[in-house]
Parts: sequence; C-alpha cells; structure tokens
Amino acid sequence: MTKEALIAQKSPYATPVEAGKTYHWCACGRSKTQPFCDGSHQGTGFEPVAFTADKTDTAYLCGCKRTAAPPFCDGTHKQL
Repeated sequence: MTKEALIAQKSPYATPVEAGKTYHWCACGRSKTQPFCDGSHQGTGFEPVAFTADKTDTAYLCGCKRTAAPPFCDGTHKQL
C-alpha cells in the first residue's frame, strides 16, 4: 500500500465541467486519464474523490495530489 500519492503534474488541470454532472477525481496519481480516475488505484489504499459540478465552467483540479481541498487545486504544487 502506498503512503503518498504520485504527483501527476505540478500544476492544476483546467477542466471543463457540466452543471449537475458527477466526476471522479484521481487521488492516487496513477490514472492514465488524469485528472479523472481510471481504476489504477486498486490495491493502493487510495479512492477517487467524487464531486458534482455546481455550474458549467472550468474547474481547476489538483494535479500534484497534495491539495488540502480535494479535488480542487489550492496552490500546494508551488511548494513542491
């Protein structure tokens, strides 16, 4: 079991989202379909974070997997 998520990238993913649609953000950093889960977390102890978009817009989803506000970027990547 991995203790810390892999860093997918050291910047957020600017991701178009649709109001009312549920998404599953990759928390482990292993997904090949970043920033979304593709099931690669199996056996790691990590689980994807489900969220429903409040509005149709661009969401800035964490790429470094260190955010304190998952799934959204909080700028933590600037300290890595």
